Parts: sequence; C-alpha cells; structure tokens
Amino acid sequence: MLQLDRVQKTYTYKKQQIYALRQVTLQLDRGSFVAVCGPSGCGKSTMLFAAGGLLRPDDGIVKIDETNLYAISAEQRAQYRAAEIGFVFQQFHLVPYLNVLDNVLTASLALEGIHRQIKIDLRDRALELIERFRLTDRLSHVPSKLSTGERQRAALARALLNQPRLLLADEPTGNLDDKNTEVVCQHLAEYAANGGMVLLVTHDLRVASYADNIVQMSDGTILADIADI
Repeated sequence: MLQLDRVQKTYTYKKQQIYALRQVTLQLDRGSFVAVCGPSGCGKSTMLFAAGGLLRPDDGIVKIDETNLYAISAEQRAQYRAAEIGFVFQQFHLVPYLNVLDNVLTASLALEGIHRQIKIDLRDRALELIERFRLTDRLSHVPSKLSTGERQRAALARALLNQPRLLLADEPTGNLDDKNTEVVCQHLAEYAANGGMVLLVTHDLRVASYADNIVQMSDGTILADIADI
C-alpha cells in the first residue's frame, strides 16, 4: 500500500512562498492503477517525486507498506527505491552509450549484495522483458538507433526489472504516437492487474482512461477523491 498523508511542499521564489503541494492525502492498494490529472504546474510531478522517495516533503508522511520513506536515512531510502520502486519518465533517461540489454540491467546496479545466481536471474528476466516488449531485434542497439516508442518500451522494461511494488509514471506517453501510447498504457494496466501499484500523472484524459481511478489536481491540491471511472 502507498500512503501519502497530508503531504506538503513549498518553494521560495522572489521571497514569496509557493505551495507545490497542499496537504495532499492519497492511498493506493495493491492492484491499483491511479491516474492523476491536471494542468502543467499543478503539482502532479512534485507529488510523484515525493511518493517515490526523490523529493522530501516539508510536512506529512509517505509510506509504502510499513516503510516511512522519509524516516529512514538517505542511503536506506536509495536502496529501498532501487529494490521496490520503478520509474518511467517522459524523457526516457536511457544511458546513451549502452545497448538495450545493458540499459535494462542498469536498474539492478544500485542493489547491494547481489549474488552471482541473482545476477543470472536478472539477466534472464531482462531478456524476457525485452522479448515481451518486442525489442529482441534491438538488443544490441544504443538509444540513438531506436525509435521513440522503442526507447519508451526499453525504459518500461528497465522499470519492471526488479519487480517493484510501486511503478511511478510521469507523463510516459508525452512523446509517443497513438499506437505506442496504447502499448505503454496496456502494459501499465497489466502490471497493476497482476498485483502491482501504478501511479501515473498525465494531462491527457485519454491516457488516464486506462486507469481504474482518476484524481484531479489543481494548484497543489487534490480537487476530487479517487472515484471509479
């Protein structure tokens, strides 16, 4: 379960306090696919980064199951994030000089104490994901040799490598055509259907329609409770 309890985040700009998040409360259970919609600058990405242990809020609690992400050390949080949270971003963030297989395997680099057999298992899982996302014939290609859709599918495979409890997606279809948007959204929905948790932020209601529930945000505030669609 992911829990955000009265999470608040502010920034200072020209001596003025700007509220990025205002007392945000949200809960995701296992098997949930929730889309957060709203205009640019409304706090969607800030909430996502706080939920993923990337941005410490000024106030409030962020928990995944029994782990309070900001009550543990930065090192412990980084280890937890690597093992339990997957990220998919609009800009892909693939390593430009690594091929598809090695890019997918980068998700395992932050894991400590990996035994040889686990490394073999992770490589096998990486190959399975690459096949599942129809990238087998691109295995040795670097990102510059991939199409936009192929890059995003490689990024999704990387996010799923460690079988995370929580998958966070920040405008993952923003650079994709309709066909590849459908492919990515279907994979996100499948991940949730198999027991994962997906938190997606988007301004596109067509993308949000793949989720089980939609949350509307504006000015750092959730305007509507999670509701079935």
